[in-house]
Amino acid sequence: MRVLYIDDDRINGLLFEEACRLDDSLEVQLAFDGEEALTIAREWRPDVLVVDLHLPDTDGFNLLRTLRDLPECSTLPAFLCTAEEPSDVLARAVEAGYLACWPKPIDVRATLEALRAVRARVT
Repeated sequence: MRVLYIDDDRINGLLFEEACRLDDSLEVQLAFDGEEALTIAREWRPDVLVVDLHLPDTDGFNLLRTLRDLPECSTLPAFLCTAEEPSDVLARAVEAGYLACWPKPIDVRATLEALRAVRARVT
């Protein structure tokens, strides 16, 4: 399953990528801003989106809306990541179309379980 992880913090991206290596069925592509995410989404066609709330050129809410305008991303499962208290943005995240809001740093076990649950639904 292809996971597009979008976060301007390269360390967070590398940590997410390493965590996903624990599951051989996950393939991760990193994007560091909204523009790069759009390019990768068009060309690589991910199965799942994981989006940081605060990006240098946009925010996670606007980016998801823009990604949803792409036919290849219109119905993809999406998760929001944030360094803020997730409960503070959860309602807005769900309203925007995210399945959940994950705290940073990610909980590796919970993240992999959520991704496996998505994979089970789409396969």
